[in-house]
Amino acid sequence: MSAIRAAARTGVARGGIELRQTFTNGQDLWGYFFPTVLLITVTYFMRNSTVPGTGFSLGARTLPSALGMGIAFGGLATLAMQLIVEREDGTLLRAKALPHGMLSYLIGKIVVVSGMSLVALGLQLGSGLLLVDGLSVHGVTPWLILVGIVALGLVAVLPLGAIVGSMFTNSRNMGLVMLPLMGLIAISGIFYPIASFPGWLQGLAQVFPVYWLGLGMRSALLPDSLAAVEIGHSWRHLETVGVLGLWAVAGLVIAPAVLRRMARRESGSSVAERRERALQRSPR
Repeated sequence: MSAIRAAARTGVARGGIELRQTFTNGQDLWGYFFPTVLLITVTYFMRNSTVPGTGFSLGARTLPSALGMGIAFGGLATLAMQLIVEREDGTLLRAKALPHGMLSYLIGKIVVVSGMSLVALGLQLGSGLLLVDGLSVHGVTPWLILVGIVALGLVAVLPLGAIVGSMFTNSRNMGLVMLPLMGLIAISGIFYPIASFPGWLQGLAQVFPVYWLGLGMRSALLPDSLAAVEIGHSWRHLETVGVLGLWAVAGLVIAPAVLRRMARRESGSSVAERRERALQRSPR
Protein backbone atom coordinates (compact mmCIF):
# COMPACT_ATOMS: atom_id res chain seq x y z
CA MET A 1 0.00 0.00 0.00
CA SER A 2 2.83 2.40 0.79
CA ALA A 3 4.32 1.74 -2.66
CA ILE A 4 1.00 2.60 -4.28
CA ARG A 5 0.74 5.81 -2.27
CA ALA A 6 4.28 6.69 -3.31
CA ALA A 7 3.40 6.05 -6.95
CA ALA A 8 0.31 8.24 -6.61
CA ARG A 9 2.37 11.06 -5.08
CA THR A 10 4.90 10.72 -7.88
CA GLY A 11 2.09 10.89 -10.43
CA VAL A 12 0.65 14.04 -8.88
CA ALA A 13 4.09 15.65 -8.78
CA ARG A 14 4.78 14.64 -12.38
CA GLY A 15 1.43 16.01 -13.51
CA GLY A 16 2.12 19.29 -11.72
CA ILE A 17 5.50 19.62 -13.43
CA GLU A 18 4.00 18.92 -16.86
CA LEU A 19 1.22 21.41 -16.20
CA ARG A 20 3.69 24.14 -15.27
CA GLN A 21 5.66 23.38 -18.42
CA THR A 22 2.58 24.15 -20.52
CA PHE A 23 2.83 27.77 -19.34
CA THR A 24 6.29 28.09 -20.92
CA ASN A 25 5.50 26.35 -24.21
CA GLY A 26 4.28 28.53 -27.06
CA GLN A 27 2.10 25.83 -28.59
CA ASP A 28 0.41 25.08 -25.28
CA LEU A 29 -0.13 28.78 -24.57
CA TRP A 30 -1.75 29.09 -27.98
CA GLY A 31 -3.99 26.19 -27.00
CA TYR A 32 -5.08 28.13 -23.91
CA PHE A 33 -5.71 31.51 -25.52
CA PHE A 34 -6.93 30.72 -29.04
CA PRO A 35 -10.13 28.92 -27.93
CA THR A 36 -10.86 31.85 -25.60
CA VAL A 37 -10.48 34.39 -28.42
CA LEU A 38 -12.51 32.17 -30.76
CA LEU A 39 -15.33 31.71 -28.23
CA ILE A 40 -15.61 35.41 -27.42
CA THR A 41 -15.54 36.24 -31.15
CA VAL A 42 -18.32 33.73 -31.87
CA THR A 43 -20.51 35.04 -29.04
CA TYR A 44 -19.89 38.62 -30.22
CA PHE A 45 -21.14 37.90 -33.73
CA MET A 46 -24.15 36.03 -32.29
CA ARG A 47 -25.06 38.88 -29.95
CA ASN A 48 -27.91 40.17 -32.13
CA SER A 49 -29.47 36.74 -32.60
CA THR A 50 -31.94 35.57 -29.98
CA VAL A 51 -32.94 32.21 -28.52
CA PRO A 52 -36.18 31.18 -30.28
CA GLY A 53 -39.23 32.33 -28.36
CA THR A 54 -37.27 34.72 -26.14
CA GLY A 55 -35.43 38.02 -26.35
CA PHE A 56 -32.31 36.49 -24.80
CA SER A 57 -29.03 36.68 -26.71
CA LEU A 58 -28.09 33.45 -28.47
CA GLY A 59 -24.43 34.41 -27.96
CA ALA A 60 -24.86 34.57 -24.17
CA ARG A 61 -26.61 31.19 -24.25
CA THR A 62 -23.80 29.70 -26.35
CA LEU A 63 -21.00 30.67 -23.95
CA PRO A 64 -21.85 28.29 -21.04
CA SER A 65 -22.70 25.55 -23.54
CA ALA A 66 -19.25 25.95 -25.08
CA LEU A 67 -17.66 25.78 -21.63
CA GLY A 68 -19.27 22.38 -21.12
CA MET A 69 -18.12 21.34 -24.58
CA GLY A 70 -14.57 22.37 -23.65
CA ILE A 71 -14.58 20.11 -20.60
CA ALA A 72 -15.75 17.18 -22.72
CA PHE A 73 -13.29 17.90 -25.52
CA GLY A 74 -10.33 18.47 -23.21
CA GLY A 75 -10.96 15.43 -21.04
CA LEU A 76 -11.57 13.07 -23.93
CA ALA A 77 -9.54 14.25 -26.92
CA THR A 78 -6.54 15.75 -25.08
CA LEU A 79 -5.98 12.72 -22.86
CA ALA A 80 -6.48 10.34 -25.78
CA MET A 81 -3.96 12.24 -27.92
CA GLN A 82 -1.34 12.34 -25.15
CA LEU A 83 -1.69 8.59 -24.57
CA ILE A 84 -1.35 7.85 -28.29
CA VAL A 85 1.69 10.09 -28.77
CA GLU A 86 3.50 8.82 -25.68
CA ARG A 87 2.69 5.25 -26.54
CA GLU A 88 4.20 5.84 -29.97
CA ASP A 89 7.41 7.48 -28.71
CA GLY A 90 8.09 4.92 -25.95
CA THR A 91 7.23 7.06 -22.90
CA LEU A 92 4.52 4.61 -21.90
CA LEU A 93 6.90 1.67 -22.18
CA ARG A 94 9.42 3.38 -19.90
CA ALA A 95 6.68 4.04 -17.35
CA LYS A 96 5.62 0.40 -17.50
CA ALA A 97 9.16 -0.72 -16.55
CA LEU A 98 8.96 1.03 -13.15
CA PRO A 99 7.19 -0.39 -10.06
CA HIS A 100 3.58 0.88 -10.22
CA GLY A 101 4.80 3.00 -13.10
CA MET A 102 1.53 2.80 -15.03
CA LEU A 103 -0.42 4.04 -12.02
CA SER A 104 1.96 6.96 -11.58
CA TYR A 105 1.86 7.72 -15.29
CA LEU A 106 -1.93 7.74 -15.50
CA ILE A 107 -2.34 9.87 -12.40
CA GLY A 108 0.12 12.33 -13.88
CA LYS A 109 -1.85 12.44 -17.14
CA ILE A 110 -5.12 12.99 -15.25
CA VAL A 111 -3.55 15.84 -13.26
CA VAL A 112 -2.10 17.63 -16.28
CA VAL A 113 -5.17 17.21 -18.52
CA SER A 114 -7.55 18.25 -15.72
CA GLY A 115 -5.32 21.23 -14.97
CA MET A 116 -5.23 22.28 -18.61
CA SER A 117 -9.01 21.98 -18.86
CA LEU A 118 -9.52 24.06 -15.72
CA VAL A 119 -7.09 26.78 -16.85
CA ALA A 120 -8.86 27.01 -20.21
CA LEU A 121 -12.23 27.09 -18.44
CA GLY A 122 -11.04 29.89 -16.15
CA LEU A 123 -9.81 32.00 -19.07
CA GLN A 124 -13.01 31.53 -21.07
CA LEU A 125 -15.36 32.06 -18.15
CA GLY A 126 -13.47 35.10 -16.88
CA SER A 127 -13.48 36.69 -20.33
CA GLY A 128 -17.15 35.85 -20.79
CA LEU A 129 -18.20 37.40 -17.50
CA LEU A 130 -16.41 40.61 -18.47
CA LEU A 131 -17.51 40.84 -22.10
CA VAL A 132 -20.82 38.98 -22.47
CA ASP A 133 -24.07 40.37 -21.09
CA GLY A 134 -26.83 38.15 -19.76
CA LEU A 135 -24.96 35.64 -17.59
CA SER A 136 -26.41 35.12 -14.12
CA VAL A 137 -23.89 34.22 -11.41
CA HIS A 138 -25.34 35.97 -8.38
CA GLY A 139 -25.08 34.18 -5.05
CA VAL A 140 -23.37 30.95 -4.04
CA THR A 141 -25.66 28.44 -5.77
CA PRO A 142 -24.51 29.04 -9.38
CA TRP A 143 -20.89 28.56 -8.37
CA LEU A 144 -21.68 25.36 -6.47
CA ILE A 145 -23.50 23.99 -9.51
CA LEU A 146 -20.60 25.04 -11.74
CA VAL A 147 -18.00 23.32 -9.55
CA GLY A 148 -20.12 20.18 -9.26
CA ILE A 149 -20.73 19.91 -13.01
CA VAL A 150 -17.06 20.46 -13.84
CA ALA A 151 -15.89 17.87 -11.31
CA LEU A 152 -18.45 15.25 -12.32
CA GLY A 153 -17.89 15.99 -15.99
CA LEU A 154 -14.14 15.42 -15.74
CA VAL A 155 -14.70 12.12 -13.92
CA ALA A 156 -17.11 11.12 -16.69
CA VAL A 157 -14.92 11.99 -19.69
CA LEU A 158 -11.34 11.34 -18.54
CA PRO A 159 -11.79 7.53 -18.43
CA LEU A 160 -13.30 7.74 -21.92
CA GLY A 161 -10.20 9.59 -23.08
CA ALA A 162 -8.01 6.86 -21.61
CA ILE A 163 -10.08 4.16 -23.32
CA VAL A 164 -9.95 5.91 -26.70
CA GLY A 165 -6.21 6.55 -26.35
CA SER A 166 -5.67 2.84 -25.66
CA MET A 167 -7.42 1.84 -28.87
CA PHE A 168 -5.04 3.58 -31.29
CA THR A 169 -1.31 3.28 -31.84
CA ASN A 170 -0.97 6.01 -34.45
CA SER A 171 -1.70 9.67 -33.80
CA ARG A 172 -2.89 10.04 -37.40
CA ASN A 173 -5.88 7.89 -36.52
CA MET A 174 -7.20 10.57 -34.15
CA GLY A 175 -9.30 11.75 -37.08
CA LEU A 176 -11.44 8.68 -36.47
CA VAL A 177 -12.19 10.15 -33.05
CA MET A 178 -12.40 13.83 -33.92
CA LEU A 179 -14.98 13.52 -36.69
CA PRO A 180 -17.58 11.68 -34.55
CA LEU A 181 -16.83 14.05 -31.65
CA MET A 182 -17.45 17.08 -33.87
CA GLY A 183 -20.70 15.51 -35.05
CA LEU A 184 -21.74 14.85 -31.47
CA ILE A 185 -21.02 18.46 -30.53
CA ALA A 186 -23.17 19.62 -33.46
CA ILE A 187 -26.25 17.69 -32.26
CA SER A 188 -25.81 18.36 -28.53
CA GLY A 189 -27.37 21.81 -28.39
CA ILE A 190 -24.09 23.64 -27.88
CA PHE A 191 -24.76 26.37 -30.47
CA TYR A 192 -28.54 26.08 -30.78
CA PRO A 193 -31.30 24.75 -28.49
CA ILE A 194 -31.68 21.01 -28.90
CA ALA A 195 -35.47 21.20 -28.44
CA SER A 196 -35.74 22.38 -32.06
CA PHE A 197 -34.07 19.20 -33.38
CA PRO A 198 -35.94 16.05 -34.51
CA GLY A 199 -36.91 13.75 -31.64
CA TRP A 200 -34.59 10.92 -32.66
CA LEU A 201 -31.66 13.34 -32.78
CA GLN A 202 -32.54 14.68 -29.33
CA GLY A 203 -32.57 11.14 -27.97
CA LEU A 204 -29.21 10.32 -29.53
CA ALA A 205 -27.58 13.46 -28.11
CA GLN A 206 -28.87 12.71 -24.62
CA VAL A 207 -27.05 9.39 -24.52
CA PHE A 208 -23.65 11.10 -24.40
CA PRO A 209 -21.96 13.39 -21.84
CA VAL A 210 -21.52 16.42 -24.14
CA TYR A 211 -25.19 17.41 -24.03
CA TRP A 212 -25.42 17.04 -20.26
CA LEU A 213 -22.24 19.04 -19.66
CA GLY A 214 -23.63 21.85 -21.79
CA LEU A 215 -26.98 21.70 -20.00
CA GLY A 216 -25.33 21.67 -16.59
CA MET A 217 -23.20 24.70 -17.40
CA ARG A 218 -26.24 26.55 -18.74
CA SER A 219 -28.13 25.80 -15.54
CA ALA A 220 -25.29 27.35 -13.54
CA LEU A 221 -24.71 30.48 -15.61
CA LEU A 222 -28.03 31.42 -17.23
CA PRO A 223 -31.24 32.89 -15.75
CA ASP A 224 -33.84 30.34 -14.66
CA SER A 225 -36.23 31.66 -17.31
CA LEU A 226 -34.01 30.14 -20.03
CA ALA A 227 -34.95 26.64 -18.81
CA ALA A 228 -38.16 27.15 -20.79
CA VAL A 229 -36.33 26.44 -24.06
CA GLU A 230 -34.79 23.21 -22.79
CA ILE A 231 -36.26 19.73 -23.11
CA GLY A 232 -38.95 19.36 -20.47
CA HIS A 233 -38.74 23.11 -19.76
CA SER A 234 -36.35 22.29 -16.94
CA TRP A 235 -32.64 22.23 -16.18
CA ARG A 236 -33.06 18.56 -15.16
CA HIS A 237 -30.36 18.55 -12.49
CA LEU A 238 -31.12 14.99 -11.35
CA GLU A 239 -30.95 13.62 -14.88
CA THR A 240 -27.67 15.49 -15.47
CA VAL A 241 -26.10 13.97 -12.36
CA GLY A 242 -27.52 10.55 -13.23
CA VAL A 243 -26.26 10.37 -16.81
CA LEU A 244 -22.83 11.84 -16.06
CA GLY A 245 -22.60 9.55 -13.03
CA LEU A 246 -23.38 6.49 -15.16
CA TRP A 247 -20.68 7.46 -17.66
CA ALA A 248 -18.24 8.00 -14.80
CA VAL A 249 -18.95 4.59 -13.25
CA ALA A 250 -18.80 2.80 -16.61
CA GLY A 251 -15.54 4.51 -17.50
CA LEU A 252 -13.92 3.81 -14.14
CA VAL A 253 -14.87 0.14 -14.45
CA ILE A 254 -13.83 -0.36 -18.08
CA ALA A 255 -10.79 1.93 -18.36
CA PRO A 256 -8.48 0.04 -15.94
CA ALA A 257 -9.05 -3.25 -17.78
CA VAL A 258 -8.45 -1.64 -21.17
CA LEU A 259 -5.32 0.12 -19.92
CA ARG A 260 -3.92 -3.08 -18.38
CA ARG A 261 -4.45 -4.88 -21.67
CA MET A 262 -2.72 -2.06 -23.54
CA ALA A 263 0.22 -2.08 -21.12
CA ARG A 264 0.69 -5.84 -21.47
CA ARG A 265 0.96 -5.48 -25.24
CA GLU A 266 3.63 -2.78 -25.04
CA SER A 267 7.17 -3.95 -25.78
CA GLY A 268 10.40 -2.62 -27.19
CA SER A 269 9.72 -4.30 -30.52
CA SER A 270 6.25 -2.76 -30.85
CA VAL A 271 7.63 0.73 -30.12
CA ALA A 272 10.45 0.20 -32.63
CA GLU A 273 7.95 -0.98 -35.23
CA ARG A 274 5.80 2.14 -34.76
CA ARG A 275 8.87 4.37 -35.04
CA GLU A 276 9.87 2.63 -38.25
CA ARG A 277 6.42 3.20 -39.71
CA ALA A 278 6.57 6.85 -38.68
CA LEU A 279 9.94 7.26 -40.39
CA GLN A 280 8.58 5.68 -43.55
CA ARG A 281 5.66 8.14 -43.55
CA SER A 282 7.86 11.19 -43.00
CA PRO A 283 8.94 13.17 -46.08
CA ARG A 284 12.50 12.61 -47.19
